[in-house]
Formats: sequence, C-alpha cells, structure tokens
Amino acid sequence: DDQIERERASQHLSGGCCALAAVYLMGKFYVANAGDSRAIIIRNGEIIPMSREFTPETERQRLQFLAFLRPELLGKEFTHLEFPRRIQPKELGKKMLYRDQNMNGWAYKKIEEDDLKFPLIYGEGKKARVMATIGVTRGLGDHDLKVFSSNIHIKPFLSCFPEVRVYDLTQYEHCPDDVLVLGTDGLWDVTNDKEVAGVVMEVLTSYEPNDPCRYTMVAQELVVRSRGVLKERGWRLANDKLGSGDDISVFVIPLGGPGNYT
Repeated sequence: DDQIERERASQHLSGGCCALAAVYLMGKFYVANAGDSRAIIIRNGEIIPMSREFTPETERQRLQFLAFLRPELLGKEFTHLEFPRRIQPKELGKKMLYRDQNMNGWAYKKIEEDDLKFPLIYGEGKKARVMATIGVTRGLGDHDLKVFSSNIHIKPFLSCFPEVRVYDLTQYEHCPDDVLVLGTDGLWDVTNDKEVAGVVMEVLTSYEPNDPCRYTMVAQELVVRSRGVLKERGWRLANDKLGSGDDISVFVIPLGGPGNYT
C-alpha cells in the first residue's frame, strides 16, 4: 500500500485493487485476503472457507467506530449512525430504529437534525457503499478516492491489512481431487461455494488423476459458467439469470499428488 502511494506521487498513477494471496510454507497454506475475493478448500467433497469478504456490511462496526472517534472524517455531510432507511425532514422529533458502533441489534432514538445527514454506510448487500462510493473496505491503493463532488477522502476508512487463515496440509491425507480455489468477486457474485464444488467434482472426474491440465480446465469452466453467454439482454447464465459483468480470475490449486490417490 505504501509502494502504491509512492508511485502515485512519482509516476502520477492512481487507483486501487483487492488482494488475495496463498503462500505454501513448511507444510501449511497461509491464505491472506484484503477485499472481496474468496478462497475455499474442497476436501473429499467438504467445503472449508479460507477467507471472508470485507464489505461495508461485514465491517460496519469498525467503520462506525472510526467515524465516532474522528467525526471530522465525515466532512459534516455524513452520520456514523445507521438507520433502516433515509430519514426525511418531516420525521424530526419522531422515534426511529438505529444502531451505532457498539450495537449488533437495533434500538429506538429520537430523530435529531444530525440524523438527516447521509449515512456513512448506505445500501444493502452488494449495493452497500461507504459514503455512497465504494463497496470494498479492505484493499491496496485508492489514496486519491474521494466522495463525488466533494473533498472528503475515503482512504481513512479503507484498510490494507489482510485477514490470514492457516491450513495445515500435514493433518490430512489429500487426494488429487482435493483443491484450493481462489477467485475474484466476479466468480462469487453469481456462483456460490456449493456450485463451485460441484463444477470442481464434475470436471476433475472427467480427467485421469495424473493429468496436469485437469486443474486448468476446472478454472476455465468456472470462468465460463460464471460469465455466461452474451445475448441481446447481456451476459446470461444457463438458467437465464444475469451472468457476471465483473472481472473473473480463478486459480485451482491441487492439495494432493497422484501418489496419494486411492
């Protein structure tokens, strides 16, 4: 993240990205994630999550706590409190459900003038945004990112620190059908963990266990199925639902060699 900031100053480069990395070291996999990509292990048909997505919803309390400690970051235009919907001026003085950085559940409060400000976190699910601008709360770069038509920087709310999970390969005997799947959000937006595991099993069983191209073919099939087919109404999946319009990158890494196959 510091290097990207230096390049921004020296080479006038801007922008940012999420990051998902897997490192194999002394019998263990270390999976580090900063952003909304995802990693899962498929072992003997079982799905083992190796990351979680960092979004305005999953990191709501961290974002709200920072805004509570440093209200100047909100530029007098946003509130760190969350409400079920936008508050209207006519609702001043009425009671409304809300939650702050210390709350998992909801409580009632009397609506005040400050509550009319735009919420720090707006929207739900994939449409949730920090200051109505960005839907990912961890990643690299984005040092220049500001709220539209304002001078409010969003970078203070974004973290470059990944969450790391460890998987000990020596604890299990893996066969060639056991894999680690790494994918960007373009894959997971339209294909869930169970569907990915199904594609993995379907493609792997159509190749010999010692065929090295079988894992590349799984990755290719996952990309193709998540993108869909281009039709008059855009990219469509086999069930005619909307295909992924985002970038899709997939790695499929075997956890066991042919020698372990039974």
